Amino acid sequence: MAYASETMKRTALTRKTPMKSGSWPHIDRKEAAAVAKVRRSLKSSQRTVTSAERSFWDRLSALGCIACRIDGILNTHVSIHHIDGRTKPGCHRLVLPLCAPHHQHDDTDPAGRIGVHPYKAQFEARYGAQLDLLDQCMVLLGEEVAEL
Repeated sequence: MAYASETMKRTALTRKTPMKSGSWPHIDRKEAAAVAKVRRSLKSSQRTVTSAERSFWDRLSALGCIACRIDGILNTHVSIHHIDGRTKPGCHRLVLPLCAPHHQHDDTDPAGRIGVHPYKAQFEARYGAQLDLLDQCMVLLGEEVAEL
């Protein structure tokens, strides 16, 4: 028994009408380069995390949420919170390990934890300044506390 795929001859697809000159892409190379440059400038200026910084984050994450630790709870489900943005020099070392409710406030959290976003002032009033929390993390890791 022969299958249809075995009896049918495959041919290349061909256009019945020629494409108009310059129809694709709709802009010339020089203009395309200018558009690409603008697109690149619109992208985030944050720097890629190095392997050393990623290793530091892994060690921090192993500590658990620093705010939960202050409350007497060990919560190892954390995300990395950048204290002073993600674009400045050294920004990937100025980070805290925070659980989801302490990082991004969640009104449905039954424990009523205060999130650093958007309640930074309330978070710092309860747990201390973020740089002080980073110092506590560094002590727990056994690393030298940097002077800023």
